[in-house]
Amino acid sequence: MNKVLTYIELAQEEGGRILLGGNRVKVEGRCSGGFFVEPTLVEGLNAACRVNQEEIFGPIATIMPFDTEDEVISWANSTMYGLAASVWTTNINRAHQTAHRLESGIVWVNTWLNRDLRTPFGGVKHSGVGREGGTEALRFFTESKNICLQF
Repeated sequence: MNKVLTYIELAQEEGGRILLGGNRVKVEGRCSGGFFVEPTLVEGLNAACRVNQEEIFGPIATIMPFDTEDEVISWANSTMYGLAASVWTTNINRAHQTAHRLESGIVWVNTWLNRDLRTPFGGVKHSGVGREGGTEALRFFTESKNICLQF
């Protein structure tokens, strides 16, 4: 929670404007001791800022207008991370073309966090190592050993 709140402050320092959320949430009942942050929406940041370049793992999204598909794909690929991406479109051909160009371990099209556990999941670049799920997990969770003997 503190890390996420720090990124919200950083977003403002980097020139972003909070459109929605941005605060800690206090709830009552059995979760009253929890560490919750409101979903936060930020505008006015550029692609190179830390909020857009680092993995926050919190409920923060930024809005960035763009002129061309090439421009926005270069922004998406400019980060050193690549766990997941999403593409929203009504054009299935464009969805496929864009998904193939994104440097990401998974690309959701017109959905988010929709996953079949029988399929591989994992990032590229500095987002994780290996794959979990499906037959890929067998390699990831297996420690191979080579025993070489000569008689």
